[in-house]
Amino acid sequence: MSFAIIETGGKQYKVSASNILKVERLNINKGEKVEFKKVLLVNDDKTTEVGNPTLSDAKVEGLLLENIKDKKIIVFKKRRRQNSRKRYGHRQLLSKIQITKIFKGGKLVSEIKESKTKLSNELKTDKKSVAKKDKNLKSTAEKKTTIKTKNKK
Repeated sequence: MSFAIIETGGKQYKVSASNILKVERLNINKGEKVEFKKVLLVNDDKTTEVGNPTLSDAKVEGLLLENIKDKKIIVFKKRRRQNSRKRYGHRQLLSKIQITKIFKGGKLVSEIKESKTKLSNELKTDKKSVAKKDKNLKSTAEKKTTIKTKNKK
């Protein structure tokens, strides 16, 4: 199984094709492609290449699934015997990314099939849920009209 180690947001991540990872917020929109050019290591099934510090001819491509907020953490500061306390929370801004392709030396090392991408699955379910909502709205509108006609008689 091939993998790569990339750097983004000051952190390093071990990724392979079809992985979904949460990284620091990127300033791009949902559904757009992301390229990581700071690749530190690439391992295909036969060889391993380590950069010094990065590999110039390697890159990793991904797909931005969504921009989210992480769960809330509570920060509590207290000075003992001073009657001094401070409490506040923080939610980190993150981007969810699905890795689609890994390249080394201009050649494709690993990729996922388009049908397995999470975004395409989400879009299909969104269309189904919109159709269900439309049916529900029509049925509630019909119920309201029948109720009004019954009340008028």
